[in-house]
Amino acid sequence: MNPLWIPILGICCGLVAIVAGTIIRPLIKLRERRMELEAQMVAEKAAQYAAHTERLEQRVQVLERIVTDGGVGVAAEIEKLRDAPLN
Repeated sequence: MNPLWIPILGICCGLVAIVAGTIIRPLIKLRERRMELEAQMVAEKAAQYAAHTERLEQRVQVLERIVTDGGVGVAAEIEKLRDAPLN
């Protein structure tokens, strides 16, 4: 093997490492940022679902109370539910 190939091979390896570092590192950071944003969106959506579920549970509790109340004031409770906002 010609001794001239050793420095050329070393320089080529160094250039490949530099080029790969300048291309691959930003791509990895971009992918990480996308994952962070996606995780934030999923967490926000989960919080929205939890709030919606809580509102639904409150409405079900009211309905259970109306049903188990024995008919006292049922019409008034139904009217309150109709007037209450859905959100």
